[in-house]
Amino acid sequence: MNQKTINRRNLLLSSTFKAIVDKGFDAVTLQDIADYSGVSKGVTNYYFKNKEDVFYHLFVWLTDRIYQNEYAAVNACNGALNKLKAYVDAAFPSPKKNREFFKVYLEFLAHATHHEPFREVNNQFYENCWNIGRSIIAIGQAEGIFSPDIDAEKSAVTIRSLIDGNLIQWLMRDRDELHEYYRKACYEAIANFLTNKDLVKYDDVPTT
Repeated sequence: MNQKTINRRNLLLSSTFKAIVDKGFDAVTLQDIADYSGVSKGVTNYYFKNKEDVFYHLFVWLTDRIYQNEYAAVNACNGALNKLKAYVDAAFPSPKKNREFFKVYLEFLAHATHHEPFREVNNQFYENCWNIGRSIIAIGQAEGIFSPDIDAEKSAVTIRSLIDGNLIQWLMRDRDELHEYYRKACYEAIANFLTNKDLVKYDDVPTT
């Protein structure tokens, strides 16, 4: 696949994301996607088989982009607590970005119940997230910061559950000013769980 094709497909996918945010999953048509992309409907049909094919590739593109952003943020830091903080911060980029992502993501999850390919994409996304958690846990245990008694596999799942749970609760409360509260509360809950302490605070970790 050449760069021009990649760029055109990414334009169509990002435009589909915007269309779903504005109109909702079921209401979006191939014509909407073309209109949001500034191209003819024939261009959409050239790159994708049908609307379901666009949505499938959007789900792949969207979840991979979220994972890559979080992975890069974690790898840019040294030390387990700094990496954990970077992971949580990357998962809480801003009220606007979180709201748009979950508006689309939750609709995908609803359809995944009856759509095996969507479930496979979501399973891969969570496996990627758990890998981030496992790596942070391994570093923290090697540093002697995290409890040696925690199970890395189960704890990696718990980390992502706490992130998603805090994000969804914030989303349901529909108050932007609580975004920072939930971000910090999420970090502290995870850090205290991993260290088996009640002393770790978000603002205690210096930026590196």
